[in-house]
Amino acid sequence: PERVAAQLEAARALCRFDDELVVSATEGFNVDAFLALVSAHLPEGPRWFPEGMDVDATPEDLVAEFVREKLFLHLRQELPHSVGVLCDEIDYADDGHASICATILVERDGQKGIVLGRGGQMIKRVGIEARRDIERLLGCKVFLDLTVRVAPQWRRDEREIRRLGYSSED
Repeated sequence: PERVAAQLEAARALCRFDDELVVSATEGFNVDAFLALVSAHLPEGPRWFPEGMDVDATPEDLVAEFVREKLFLHLRQELPHSVGVLCDEIDYADDGHASICATILVERDGQKGIVLGRGGQMIKRVGIEARRDIERLLGCKVFLDLTVRVAPQWRRDEREIRRLGYSSED
């Protein structure tokens, strides 16, 4: 408390502030108050999507992007940008969970080995982390089945690019 008070006093000596708020993101202290304070000072922007629509992507598109994001985060140096992800199926069960099948496309066998990792450890890590994000998105428990498939030169195949949703043309 003494250090915080000293820091506040030093900041006050620099200039006048409209608001002061002590925040700790690591402790979660006053984070909601900070967001409310900042939001109160922001102008309302235009409505880009219809009421009730959070994003302009399907759940399948978002699942594929979550998996792809985790691949890039963990394989940044080893894997060139020749990886594609396609969510093949989302099946919602009566017991409230979802089963999801997704395919990871690479262009060479060596890339497949990198994605799988030693003893399957990399694909397991990617799956666990992507599943957490997908569960938050869907609001239910998820079983995520990831398959890695080698498709030589898939980035040059217009049909494959459209199937993955990477084409800007309809």
